[in-house]
Amino acid sequence: MRALRTAIVGAESTGKSWLTQALAEVLRDRGQTVHTVDEVLRHWCDRAGRTPQRHEQMAIAQQQADAAHTLAQQAPDTWLLSDTTPLMTAVYSHLLFDDERLYPMALAHQALYDITLVTGLDLPWLADGLQRDGPQVRGPVDTLVRQALERSGMPYRVVYGQGPRRLNNALLALGLEGEDAFAQHIREQGQFAINQGRSVWQCNDCSDPACEHKLFTRLVKQRSAD
Repeated sequence: MRALRTAIVGAESTGKSWLTQALAEVLRDRGQTVHTVDEVLRHWCDRAGRTPQRHEQMAIAQQQADAAHTLAQQAPDTWLLSDTTPLMTAVYSHLLFDDERLYPMALAHQALYDITLVTGLDLPWLADGLQRDGPQVRGPVDTLVRQALERSGMPYRVVYGQGPRRLNNALLALGLEGEDAFAQHIREQGQFAINQGRSVWQCNDCSDPACEHKLFTRLVKQRSAD
């Protein structure tokens, strides 16, 4: 099993932190050494008691990048799972402040990762203090994330599913074996079921985590050709 540097990005309330920790636990259960990078913005907002302003965005993005770079250098042959990347700061700067200056730095950092997992919008939106802007921003954020990755040619997979199924699809997207029915049952009864599996998703049985990505790529190419 080759260790991968994996970025987990996506709109708010789509389970990025949950998926990061879930993947880390499974990989450790399989005997792998795993390092995780926490979301810098969450800690920043907790300390400041507010969301950042436009001029503070770059420093947050750089701190997020530095944390990942440090772990990648200290443990180059281990799994690295990053709960968001500077790309998300760039996207929110674009959306909220009409500021696109962070994209070059963010996309240069994104090249650190072997693969990017984009968390799908099939989970219900949940409030989470200062960090959540509302369900109405999830669609635009999701679009900007994908567009940025497409423009830069960064490989990514979209991960859908509820609870253990979301985790299983993420494992498949990373080229790993999924969990068997017994393991999924155990995790479903445990912490992985918290705040998961509470809504219906019509494509829940899809076993190809790349299928939605293929569709989006085809649509982008068609639009470019028009």
